[in-house]
Amino acid sequence: MSLSSKKSWVIGFAAALLTTSPVLALQAAPASTVSYIHAGRLLADPATGRVTERQTLVIENGRVREIVDGFVGEGHVVDLSNQFVLPGMIDSHVHITNQQGEGNRVARFTNTAADSAVQGAAYALVTLKAGFTTVADLGGSSDAVVALRNGIAAGKIPGPRLLVSAGTVTPHGGHGDANGVSSAMVPVLRTNGVCSGADECRRAVRERVRSGADIIKITATGGVLSDTGAGLGQQFSDEELAAIVETAHFMGRTVTAHAHGTDGINSFLRAGGDSIEHGTFLDDELIRIFKGNNGWLVPTLLAGDYVAREAARPGTFFTPNQRQKSLEAGPQMLDMARRAHRAGVQIAFGTDSGVSPHGENAKEFALLVQAGLTPLQAVQAATVNAATHFKLQNEIGRLTPGYAADIVAVSGNPLDDVTTLEKVGFVMKGGVVYLQE
Repeated sequence: MSLSSKKSWVIGFAAALLTTSPVLALQAAPASTVSYIHAGRLLADPATGRVTERQTLVIENGRVREIVDGFVGEGHVVDLSNQFVLPGMIDSHVHITNQQGEGNRVARFTNTAADSAVQGAAYALVTLKAGFTTVADLGGSSDAVVALRNGIAAGKIPGPRLLVSAGTVTPHGGHGDANGVSSAMVPVLRTNGVCSGADECRRAVRERVRSGADIIKITATGGVLSDTGAGLGQQFSDEELAAIVETAHFMGRTVTAHAHGTDGINSFLRAGGDSIEHGTFLDDELIRIFKGNNGWLVPTLLAGDYVAREAARPGTFFTPNQRQKSLEAGPQMLDMARRAHRAGVQIAFGTDSGVSPHGENAKEFALLVQAGLTPLQAVQAATVNAATHFKLQNEIGRLTPGYAADIVAVSGNPLDDVTTLEKVGFVMKGGVVYLQE
């Protein structure tokens, strides 16, 4: 191959990569086909809570073209005249390439990134068919989740729109390090997101961006399911946290922190962090800081409920370290969310699915209602709130002209009984129908 031919090949290959992996890219629109969706009841904008009846959504090029009164249109008509229609749901925290269960620890040694991507494709389809048209993977293997994100965005793989952290930034010995394995295996399993010291943590953030991260996810405290007895408190120093947040913001990324203990939450928020995942031991002082920073809380109540039940089960597959921390943290999360909501903290819907089974994401709604949210507020958390949390409020979360045609339908009224969202009968993402029962 001549030098000029090699140059042309490299330029062409680079151009192909750029077109398939834009930051926060929406899935490519399908062919130009006009569809008419007849909605018996329609919650087009959850922010208003207004439900209208006998509406037609006109869909073109993967987006909502207009909404008109009555049932109109010919050709490709979708009859949801007996259904309650609302925007596709958004889960702000999943682990799309794995799921807790027996044999999970062995899979760390046997699965390749390709295995994880294939497994993730299966979980992505299950999640999409559960009505979740956008999700954020926080912590999966960078090669696997980036490939999966790009494949979905290119229309090659069915799945929800996927935002990724492309791994995790975590301290040596912290929640995201290679814990619970022999020292000989640590260099094999440890990622380049593990760091100590401010400069090294800046590097780890930049590595995540280089790997294709849309969001930076860090472990500001210990975690429940890491097989170590390091507790649930702060694990990064204040200097390291400041370096991480500053670097991420320099590179145009928001930063979210896995955080349970009050010390870690406090230090992360004071460093300028954008959102907290879990927030288990959030106290009144931290709630005041949260509101002052205009930060987001993703309470992941389903994960807390699941680990508490699993840890109490005779014959649990949890290790002693995991069981002890599950029993400590899990039962605290519902009350934490209740106090945060009562104080007016911004809540975005997130489940930590992969801890609990994929496809059961909508069980989070009932837990949010138990925490004091109304059914409408729970729906808002999974639509307009989550869209704003991801800075996609002009693209998704509503059904209004120009927005992505991400649409779900259920037979009951979720504003009366939010558990109806656990069984969706219709799913459209980007104008493409993936489920119609």
